[in-house]
Amino acid sequence: MNRRMLLSTAAFGLGLAATGKVAFAQDKVKVGFVYVGPINDGGWSQHHHTSAVEATSTFGDKVEFVFQENVPEGADAERVLTQMALSGCNLIFTTSFGYMDPTINVAAKFPNVKFEHATGYKTADNVSVYSARFYEGRAVTGFLAGKMTKTNKIGYIASFPIPEVIRGINSTFIHARKANPDVELSVIWAFTWFDPAKEADATQALIDQGVDVVLAHTDTTAPLATLKKSGGFGFGQAADMAEFGPAPRISSIIDNWAPYYVDRIQAMLDETWASANTWDGISTGMVGIGAISSAVPADVKAEAEALRDSIASGAYHPFTGPLNKQDGSAWLADGEVADDGTLGGMMFYVEGVKGDIPS
Repeated sequence: MNRRMLLSTAAFGLGLAATGKVAFAQDKVKVGFVYVGPINDGGWSQHHHTSAVEATSTFGDKVEFVFQENVPEGADAERVLTQMALSGCNLIFTTSFGYMDPTINVAAKFPNVKFEHATGYKTADNVSVYSARFYEGRAVTGFLAGKMTKTNKIGYIASFPIPEVIRGINSTFIHARKANPDVELSVIWAFTWFDPAKEADATQALIDQGVDVVLAHTDTTAPLATLKKSGGFGFGQAADMAEFGPAPRISSIIDNWAPYYVDRIQAMLDETWASANTWDGISTGMVGIGAISSAVPADVKAEAEALRDSIASGAYHPFTGPLNKQDGSAWLADGEVADDGTLGGMMFYVEGVKGDIPS
């Protein structure tokens, strides 16, 4: 795998890193970021990197910034994190779900280094977790998909069968059905976050099945590029991907990590950092909804924006009953709202979604 480490030119002092005793002055920290894909993927990793650059640059020479891209989930991640800790990093952000166990393992070896893991759920005294309520954005894009399909067939390219992705599929389907009761949803599992060729093939396979609106939970612009050639509508994922508007891209889910990164780096400088679990959404701006394109009728745009605003205000929750599980068993009663614990571990489809969740 082609990987590279870019180091800033600012000087830094190494503490007793091998024993986890990393020394640093209160007025200076070294911050590392680890990405699962390249920083020019057009989506997930690029947006984390853009946010990281924006956040670290606000502190000037108080922060030294390093990163490594294209780090596979698993043993490679553990090696990279160990190297970052040994190099004197005081705070390390690990930005993919599959980095969860490597983060916990390395954190145990370096108790004085702080770690921030994106989209996971395991914490420790020196490990925080943070994520965004992407399902809120998928309620809006699902609604738009239901309104914009002419074939009543929409498709979803899923990365891995983890709760974050299952929530997205369910929220998409629930709100597509609210917009259009005749909608059918087809899911293709890519089993990758970053593979432009595979994402393009999955998009074309959905189009060949009669799907005319494709949603994706992968990291690149490949689905939109395929839709641009073959026809149909899609959405920006993690980044706005506005270059594909006004069609096929009709809106987007935008991840905005910079304010969170600023807060956590400031906590390090203030020596107030503490392990936390953060899960924010549209209301705080961590999840943004990209401008809805002119390809969408004005009345549909207004409905989608009203849905967005009702979620942001707290007036509406995307998982509000009545809702059943896929097997028809009752889940949420009329007006009942799903709790975060259930959503955090969601590994079931709602009623109407066809197919099985891979094991």
